[in-house]
Amino acid sequence: MKAEHLYRLAGAALLALAPAPPALGAAPVRVVSINPCVDAILMHVADPSQIAGISHYSSDPRASSITPAQAARFVATSGTAEEVVALAPDLVIASPHVAPSTVAALRRMGVRLLQPGVPASVAESQRQIMEIAGAVGHADRGERLNARIDAALRGARTAGPAVPALIWQGGGLVPGENTLASELLRTAGFHNLSRDYGLKDWDVLPLEHLVARPPAVLFSVGALRGEDRMLGHPAVKRLARDMAVHRFPERLLQCAGLTIIDAMTTLAAARRQLARQR
Repeated sequence: MKAEHLYRLAGAALLALAPAPPALGAAPVRVVSINPCVDAILMHVADPSQIAGISHYSSDPRASSITPAQAARFVATSGTAEEVVALAPDLVIASPHVAPSTVAALRRMGVRLLQPGVPASVAESQRQIMEIAGAVGHADRGERLNARIDAALRGARTAGPAVPALIWQGGGLVPGENTLASELLRTAGFHNLSRDYGLKDWDVLPLEHLVARPPAVLFSVGALRGEDRMLGHPAVKRLARDMAVHRFPERLLQCAGLTIIDAMTTLAAARRQLARQR
C-alpha cells in the first residue's frame, strides 16, 4: 500500500507541473525537443527563447547535426517524462522511437506532442520541416530552409553518366535503394551500387560481395575516426588501387533536414574530384 500511495503522489505531482495548453492557434511559448534531428531544425525555424530544452544526443559531436556551441546554449534532457514536464513545455517534439511509457505519460498530462517520422526522401524531409516550422509558428522560416536545401541539390547535379558508389559504415552497414542517402547519391551523379546487390533499405553487405563487384567510389563512414577495420583488409587494400575512398562523416547519415546541405556538399566535391581525374 505504501508503494502504491507514493506512486499516486508522484503522478499527482507531475500533473500539477503540467503546463496549461496555449490559446487555440497561438504559437507555443516553450518547446522541448527530445529528438536530436528536430533539434537541428528548431535552430533555424524557432526563436531561441522558444526552445526550452533539446535532446542530450545533440551534445555528441560525432552524431549531432548542430555544433557544440549551439547545443551548449540550451538545457539538455535525456527524454524522461519527469525531465520534460519539469521544463514546463506547451509543445514536445519527440522521435517515433521514444519509449511508449514516456508518450503515454505526456499525453496523460495534457502536453501537446508531435512525433515526426524518419524521412526516407528529400520530399518527406521538406514536408517535415514545414510541419515543425508551422508548429512553432514560423512557417516562413521553414520555406527559407527548404529553399536552401533546393539550392544545394541544384548545385550538386552534374552531367555525365552515373558513377557506381557505395556508402559504407563499420560492419558493412549500407543504405539501400529506398533511403534518403540513396537519393542524395543519385542527385550528386552517383549510382548506388547497393541496388545492384539487391538491397532496398539499410542492410549489411558481406565483404565478398564488395570484392566481387566493387564501386568506383567508396564513402567510408568509419574512416574519419579510423574505426572501419574493413579498409585495412588486404582484399580491400587491393581494390583501393582502382577505387576512390572518401570520408563521409557519421552525422550526415543521422538526420535529414539541414544535414542534406552538408551531405550534398561532400558528395558533389567527390564527384567533381573524380571528373577531374578522368
